Order: sequence, then structure tokens, then C-alpha cells
Amino acid sequence: MAEGTMASMPGMPMPGPPAGTLAYFTAASLMWLLMMTAMMLPSASPMILLYARVTGRMRADGASLAPTFVFAGVYLALWSLFAMAAGGLQAALVHWGVLHAGLLSLRAQAAAGILLLLAGAYQFTSAKQACLDRCRAPLSLLVNWWRPGWAGAARLGLVHGLYCIGCCWALMALLFVGGVMNLGWVVALAVLVAVEKLAPFSRAATLASGIVATATGVGLLILALIARP
Repeated sequence: MAEGTMASMPGMPMPGPPAGTLAYFTAASLMWLLMMTAMMLPSASPMILLYARVTGRMRADGASLAPTFVFAGVYLALWSLFAMAAGGLQAALVHWGVLHAGLLSLRAQAAAGILLLLAGAYQFTSAKQACLDRCRAPLSLLVNWWRPGWAGAARLGLVHGLYCIGCCWALMALLFVGGVMNLGWVVALAVLVAVEKLAPFSRAATLASGIVATATGVGLLILALIARP
């Protein structure tokens, strides 16, 4: 195959700043922020819309309440911090040669297997279920954590964001397995996140994804051991 064709194939390094630079970190963080916003917005929208509806009714009755952008802004700020952490990790892993520079997936089968095992195991933990239960019940979260004023709106956004990250961080880490630049993989994880938070069979989906991730991780580790010289 000609070199020109190879250079245009998916997974080949794309032109841009070196991975160890501030420019690369900034670009990677912005890319992660855009991905996190696109992936989390469908599952976060019920809570945001509920907050807007409740505060809108109370404001119509004369109450002085913080606008919805305060609540949503704090929620987005937390995911921005997560995106910066992920962008920094990506920059470091590419710089060290652990990630392919094109699709941004782990080079070593063993590393991918370990990450799949960890993410799969987290799907069965009480922490995952506790965060997921709260994300699935926006009205309960609103009633339990509601406080008046801008500080109250910011506090509610902080709590919702922390629960959301607690629910989804392990699934987001799996982007390094299938490839951060693999659009199909990104869409598949986004669908899983939405199903976990919105579908009536959420618990079954969480358990099934945990089983699949764990089994795949074991399989990759076995293959890595077999391939060792």
C-alpha cells in the first residue's frame, strides 16, 4: 500500500503540537470537554429541565431564585475539570508511547485488559449503584439538596455533577481502550450511559456491561500472556 494512502488511514498520527506541550494539553482538554458535553447532555437534561421548570414556577409566584445557568454551569464546570484531567492523562500517555497517537487507544493488550477489568468491577460496586440511583431520580435529588439563592443552585449543581462523575468515570476511561478518536466507540459508550440513567432496565444494563467488560479484560490478559516470548 502506498505511503500516501497509509498516512490518510484512521489511526495514523495526525498533524499537531507534540504531546508533551501545553498546546497539546489544551487541545486535548477541549476535545474531551466537547466529548463529555455531547455524551452527558442527553442523560443530564431531565435534571436540568426539571430545575428550570420548578424554578420557573416559583419565580412566577414572586420568588427570587437563581437562573438555571448557575446550576447547569457548576455541573459543566465539574465535567470541565474531568476533561482537563483526561486531557492531561492523554497527553502524558501519548508522550510516553503508551497510547497510539492516532486513535488514542492503548498499545498493550495487558493494559487494556487491566482497564477493562477495573471498569467492569466498578459496575458491580455499591458506589456505582448509589450514584446511579441518584442520577436516575432527579426529583428526589432536587428535594433533598434544594437550597434557595445562587449558592443553593451552585451547591445543587455540584452535588449532581459529583454523582454523575461517580456514575460514569469508569466508562469514560474505557475510551482509552476502544480509542478516544473512534467515533463508533464514543457513540456506544454514550448510549450505554444514557441507558443506565434513563432506561427502565438500567440495573440489568449495568450488570451486563460489567460482565462483558470483565470477561473481555480477562480475555485480553490471557492473549497478552500467550503472546509473551
